Formats: sequence, C-alpha cells, structure tokens
Amino acid sequence: MKTARLDKTIPIPLYHQLQAIVAERISSGEWPPGRQIPSERELCAEFGVSRITVRQALSALTNEGWLARQQGVGTFVAPRRIEQRLNRLTGFTDEMEEHGQPVGARLLRLEQLPAPFAVAQSLRRKPGDPAVVVQRLRLVSDEPLALETAYLPGDRCGGLLHEPLAEQSLYRILTEKYGIVPTHADQQIEAVACPAAEASLLGLRKGMPVLHMIRVTSDQDGRPFEHTESFYRGDRYIFRVELLSLSEGSTGAGPAEWRRAGAVHHGRPVSDNSRREGVQRPEGESQGE
Repeated sequence: MKTARLDKTIPIPLYHQLQAIVAERISSGEWPPGRQIPSERELCAEFGVSRITVRQALSALTNEGWLARQQGVGTFVAPRRIEQRLNRLTGFTDEMEEHGQPVGARLLRLEQLPAPFAVAQSLRRKPGDPAVVVQRLRLVSDEPLALETAYLPGDRCGGLLHEPLAEQSLYRILTEKYGIVPTHADQQIEAVACPAAEASLLGLRKGMPVLHMIRVTSDQDGRPFEHTESFYRGDRYIFRVELLSLSEGSTGAGPAEWRRAGAVHHGRPVSDNSRREGVQRPEGESQGE
C-alpha cells in the first residue's frame, strides 16, 4: 500500500493530517483492533515530522477511543466500540447477538430480598415487599463490558431464582415463560466516575468514566416489572439516538405522539435517589463512593 504523505503547504496542522491518516488505517482494517502501532520514532521517520507532532496526533486519537496506551509496552489499536441505538427496547443479549458479538455473562447475585425504597417506588410496590435481585457482569468476547443489577417483583418473578440467567436473556425468559413482554422503558443515562467496586469488576481504574444507566421497564399492560442499574464501560460502548422533528401543528404532542413518530421518549427521569435510598451495591463499596 502506498504510504500517505503529509502536505506542509496547506493550512491544516500536520498533527491533524497525521491523525486522519492513522484513523483511516484503523477504520480500513489495515491496523486491526489489538495491533500494536509503530513507535513514535518510526512514525517520525515515516512522515518526516517531529515527535511533538506525532504525540499530538496519538494523544487526540487516544482521547477519541481509537488507540489505547499500555505503559511500558506501547500503543495499540483499541477494541471497536459497540453501538446501541436507543429508539427501540432490547435486552443486552439480543442487542449483542444482532451485532454478531459473542456474548456471555457472569452471575454475581441471584437472591430474593426486601425491596429498597427506590426500587419499591419504581415497581409500584411497598418498601420491604419481596424483590428478586439479578446482578450480572456482561461479557463480550470474554471481556467485561457492563455491570447490571436488576430488581424484579418477587410475587411475579420469584421463579427466576431457578432459571439459568448466566446463559440466557432475561427478557427472553420473562416473555416465553412468564408472559411478561417488555414494551416500554423510562431510562436515564449519565457519565460518572466509576466507583471502586464496579471498576474492579469491569477491569477499570477507580474514577475512570463510565455510562451509568437506570432503567424502569414496563410490560404489555403498562405495569413496571424491572428496575435496573447498570454501569457500561465508556471506552467500549456508544449510545446512539435518532432525533425527529415534530410536524407543524403538533407542538403539543405528548409521549404517545412522540412514540408514533418514531422518536425516543425517556419519560420522567428516574431519580438518582437510588444511590442514597438503599439500592444495594456490590459488596465492598461504600455509599459515598
């Protein structure tokens, strides 16, 4: 393949040009995920630029998620980020299978306990009513991608305590065996610094950015059946949403109209009080993390 050249006669900074060339080598597959890229010295020699220029380009690509640095080893092409569209309701397993990703899970908790206040409120139950807790570390290509803790009403979903949840989709089991069809969800997503316990499970350093999500899912009868708190690795996961403008004369449209138009309706933001009102955390994490 012919080596690309930098053009020093145009007003585009050299590090921007180099950044574009490296990104093209990655996106074209010439440099696949996991490959170690040439050293700074080799790139300097190839493109005839200073080490400062090379470092600027590589730093920008690292910040954008194209590259990952391993101290004392070198710089590698980062794993491709997995993209999930938010205009439809799917479970993790189904979403990954559609992407052709080898998906797995490690079951960390499966038990029934009294529902904390925030969970009971989401599920329209009384605090202390039985709730089934399912906590799983979600894996893609045997690498941790997300930590999910789901709470479901014990009076409807108690049988889940005997289901193979490490191997199968929760939504699929609920639909096929319990007649609970997920049809609508209110979802809140924010970027947070990863707490210590979650970071350890996800293979991250404490404080690294993650996507924190709280979802309350309802069934075909409009009854909420799931309160889930999840932490997704920010370096591996992207949420994408399609935004559609409302037609003229429909400025007063509500959630039903938005859903008919195909837009995403997140509804009432779920309160973050779940962090303060007793939603149980993985063992070893303090409430103040």
